[in-house]
Amino acid sequence: MSRGEVMNKCLRITLWIQKIPKGFLKDAVQKHANTLKIEGTVQSMEEGVIKIVACGKKDTIDAFLDLLHKETLKVAVEDMQIEPFLKEKDYRGVFRVIE
Repeated sequence: MSRGEVMNKCLRITLWIQKIPKGFLKDAVQKHANTLKIEGTVQSMEEGVIKIVACGKKDTIDAFLDLLHKETLKVAVEDMQIEPFLKEKDYRGVFRVIE
């Protein structure tokens, strides 16, 4: 592992939500990612689909998933798909909301 490479787990998470609450991406997803120092992106795709790419240390990614599960209990999540992901680009240590 090179000196600058500290990431050891990346996930692509897809959520299917009947109605995405206003502020959900920033208040529920980005806030927790920033607190845990996770980098990546969250984006609302077509109606009711949210795509999240999250990269960080294994324990912080696991903590992020736990928080995400708690947040999704508050909204009508129809399905959640979690898959390993190979980091394709440098997120520069930031978690962004793509609008």
